[in-house]
Amino acid sequence: MKALNDLKIFIETAKQHSLSAAARNMDITPAAASAALKRLEAEVGTLLFIRSTRNIRLTQQGEQFLNYCEQAVGLMAEACSTISEGQAEFQGVIKLSMPSDCGRNILLGWIDEFMALHPKLEVRVQLSDGLADMYTQPVDVALRYGEPSDSSLVALPIAGGNTRVLCASPDYLAEHGSPVTPEDLVTHNCLCFALGDSLYNRWRFFHDSQEVTVVVKGNRYANDGEAVRRWALAGKGVAYKSLLDAKEDMLAGRLQEINIGREPESAPLYLVCASRRVINPQVQALKEFLADKAENYLAATSLSELR
Repeated sequence: MKALNDLKIFIETAKQHSLSAAARNMDITPAAASAALKRLEAEVGTLLFIRSTRNIRLTQQGEQFLNYCEQAVGLMAEACSTISEGQAEFQGVIKLSMPSDCGRNILLGWIDEFMALHPKLEVRVQLSDGLADMYTQPVDVALRYGEPSDSSLVALPIAGGNTRVLCASPDYLAEHGSPVTPEDLVTHNCLCFALGDSLYNRWRFFHDSQEVTVVVKGNRYANDGEAVRRWALAGKGVAYKSLLDAKEDMLAGRLQEINIGREPESAPLYLVCASRRVINPQVQALKEFLADKAENYLAATSLSELR
């Protein structure tokens, strides 16, 4: 900030009663200090110093201006210090909603790590697979799969490359066989997610940019993603889960990925809020922390790399 630096040179010159001494103390050349004072005098439209070959002293206007400059520089230093401290040690409350399965089993652990770095932060968590009403509920931000249908909401990517994965337990596949095409899924017990009156039983896959949709059915529906995963682990059927939710179970062999020769549906994880004004430094830091954790998690190829 050149203007602020010019004010500092002015204050130091007034203090030292010497342009060369001020330049020496500020580790600049006398010519640079003189240029700064000339810029300042041009800006305020009056002489600030009376100069002679041997000394320099403030004019009456310079003395008045000095008082304001000292206050301004002091306030700026205080502001910079406050912002720096706020970045280093966040305080306040983040009210956060997150999906049940990924929230309980992955995100809560990551948030604990974030809070260990910022112990003065307070986090209030809601676990729900329903999108919280950002305008009426006590929620600042929500972590949700997929872009929100409400275009007025702000959505920032946490895990943009996340996809869904078709999976089942080894016991289920040993007993019922593994589907090899999307159409084979209609003969299997598919574990579906339901939310309100909506049943998510239209499973989408892609091949050569062409969408293939299969309407599946089964004897177990739940409005909780963790319930669906637990049924899959218990061998009750086939699930179409987020890779974030299922990866640890797959690496441990508790679930097996089913290859039907089609690409799975995208399932990006977003941080959603009602306005960009909600994205204060604490929320921005949390977003960046979670995005980094998610990237490393999805890239992991062994259980040890997940932890």
